[in-house]
Amino acid sequence: MSALKPPFERVAARHRGLLYGAAFVSALLLAGCAVEVENRQAAQEVARLSKPPGSVYIGWRVFQDRCALCHGFVATGTAGAPDLLPIVREMGAHQFVSLVLKRYDWNLPAAQAGSEGTAREALVEDIVQRKEQYMLTMPAWQGEPIASAHIMDLYAYLSARAQGTQGPGRPAQ
Repeated sequence: MSALKPPFERVAARHRGLLYGAAFVSALLLAGCAVEVENRQAAQEVARLSKPPGSVYIGWRVFQDRCALCHGFVATGTAGAPDLLPIVREMGAHQFVSLVLKRYDWNLPAAQAGSEGTAREALVEDIVQRKEQYMLTMPAWQGEPIASAHIMDLYAYLSARAQGTQGPGRPAQ
């Protein structure tokens, strides 16, 4: 029957078939691109959620202002205070907040640091004695407004440094 059709109709039918085929292939390719975009967005979302809350840049600024004098400008310690990177690498946000805001000495057990009465008085006396001997101890920052307000930013910065996602320089804003 196609032999009976004029040549123009045979060519037009062939072109329609090619056009439909091209449209089908284009639709498949575009669908593949949409899946790629969606997968990238999901990966970016997972990466965003895996980061600790807070701003690395603001945390860096708070660290430089409040902590760098003792712990060094890149948080790797000095003669008077320890390298924070291996310490922070092993702790979560809740433990970090508790240690920085409420404890004087990171080497003390939590129960002893939060105790009342004679044990607490002994702890205070021990801290005073160490200061007299020029041995620095970590102060509790709970009453300090800037450190308290930006504690999660500070954790974000130190955590990024400890995990290796932030170098020793100034972070991007």
